Amino acid sequence: MGKTDKKQSPQKPAKAGALDIAEQLGLKPGQSLELLKALHILTREGKLNQDSRRKLKQVYHLYQFIEPLLTELSKDGHAVTLADHGAGKSYLGFILYDLYFKALDQGRIFGIETRAPLVEASQKLATELGFDRMEFLNMSVAESTRADFMPSQFDVVTALHACDTATDDAIAFGLEKQAKAMVLVPCCQAEVAACLRQTKAMSLARTPLAELWRHPIHTREMGSQITNVLRCLYLEACGYQVTVTELVGWEHSMKNELIVARYTGQKKRSAAQRLHQLLAEFGLEGLAGVRYPHLPQTSAV
Repeated sequence: MGKTDKKQSPQKPAKAGALDIAEQLGLKPGQSLELLKALHILTREGKLNQDSRRKLKQVYHLYQFIEPLLTELSKDGHAVTLADHGAGKSYLGFILYDLYFKALDQGRIFGIETRAPLVEASQKLATELGFDRMEFLNMSVAESTRADFMPSQFDVVTALHACDTATDDAIAFGLEKQAKAMVLVPCCQAEVAACLRQTKAMSLARTPLAELWRHPIHTREMGSQITNVLRCLYLEACGYQVTVTELVGWEHSMKNELIVARYTGQKKRSAAQRLHQLLAEFGLEGLAGVRYPHLPQTSAV
């Protein structure tokens, strides 16, 4: 024929790129790469940037704490309900649904977020992906607690980086809805720091402990530390077993404290007493009725 056949170079399988990404990210079988692209964790070409890697690592690590709770609570065919507060772009809710709820014929996730465009975008994406047991609500955490169309009980409450008192609102929601578990990553705890600033002069005259928050940067850090300690004591006083650990390495997020609370029904009187004592020690008594309404009004100390 006079023509020589050109030697064809071996072609990579069509799915090789997807397999490489899946292996790189440690994805589970059946996990949707299209979801990760829609969430802009992956580019349309399937590539991953460093910021997305950090975000994804946080969500995956959080999933490792939540998945055993979901498995335990869904025993005997129970349809688990989960509320994700301060949902933002709903990275956590979507990945929870993709990894756990998608394979089931039951269970629902409610994403609660105050920014309407994010709620609309999340609902649109859920519809496109066929995640028909996800619902997104444009309201604050406090409003969702009072909403009469919400389920009367929730099994799991999550709040990933819900800012300042939104974490307290998530705890209040969990108590109102008799949550079996709460998984919280607090963020931007400003309320207690503001109270410490207001009473700083009086505290410095009263106790040398006030040196711990005399400088503004220490006020901010002490405020965050005290806030989370009070939250843990409150949960223990309300019948939860509390574990506190770090979410991921500090290089990934400075707001890294993870609080996991599981309901046991054993209300610790000692936790309630310590909470009252700390409020008095730091001049925070005014927060008692606002943030900790389920505590006894008075406590023997």
